[in-house]
Amino acid sequence: MTRANDSEADTDPTRVVIRRPERQRLPVVVSSPHSGRDYPEAFLSASRLDAQAIRRSEDAFVDELVARAPELGCPLVVARFPRAYLDVNREPFELDPAMFDGALSGPVNSRSPRVRSGLGTVPRVVAGGAEIYRTRLPVAEAAARLERCYLPYHAALAELLEETRQRFGAACLIDCHSMPSVGHEGAARARVDIVLGDRFGASCDRTMTEAASASLRRSGLTVRRNDPYPGGFITEHYGRPEVGLHAVQVEMNRGLYMDEKALVRGPGMAGLAACIETLIADMGQAMLALARPAAAAE
Repeated sequence: MTRANDSEADTDPTRVVIRRPERQRLPVVVSSPHSGRDYPEAFLSASRLDAQAIRRSEDAFVDELVARAPELGCPLVVARFPRAYLDVNREPFELDPAMFDGALSGPVNSRSPRVRSGLGTVPRVVAGGAEIYRTRLPVAEAAARLERCYLPYHAALAELLEETRQRFGAACLIDCHSMPSVGHEGAARARVDIVLGDRFGASCDRTMTEAASASLRRSGLTVRRNDPYPGGFITEHYGRPEVGLHAVQVEMNRGLYMDEKALVRGPGMAGLAACIETLIADMGQAMLALARPAAAAE
């Protein structure tokens, strides 16, 4: 687990980066779990995909879009490892036994829809369905990736959210992702600019999604709630408004800021980053207003 002031000479591709503000001013923690683009050499050697195809699952450059969160007074957690290697937005043991040479141990959930589609904690395919591996993986590899990547990421989120709740009386996790500009739900159609996921109202107080929607619309962006992304494991797991922990997933349309085929930054990067900076600040103010009565009641 690497903090912001650690040496940049640390080139471990499986690390988790934590960037803390000099002083936390807002009761918000920002997460970018799928923007990692440091691919371990052994992983690439085991893959049947080329260097471009293996990147299809990335939420490319989302870490850059949210990079100013610490300057706003919010901690930021970023995965350097790619989603195709290990997906922290899953239960820890959403694993496909058929991928491994040997028997998996622990409470394996092999029947989830995500595992059946090849997109478990250790994915079998990248986005679009292309198979990642040439052969089965050693069973020890699953445990090793959980130890190196999954556990540190969630330990960081849990620690920062609890610290924030203790300091302010409540905390909000903003979990940031990107989505293809054209969807396949029903019929191919252009997507809105931003989809906010709050597990259909279960993961946060409605004032938070209302504040988020209002902020994005003031920035000129189109917004939809929970359709087609209501929030994944991270949103569901950490969003417990009854104990002062709120979570919102933010899906950004890739067409706004990048070339989706070439996987390169586009001219919209700076503009969208400014909108997201405003979003974080506005949600932070809304969370402050929500946290103060909760703190006073304790």
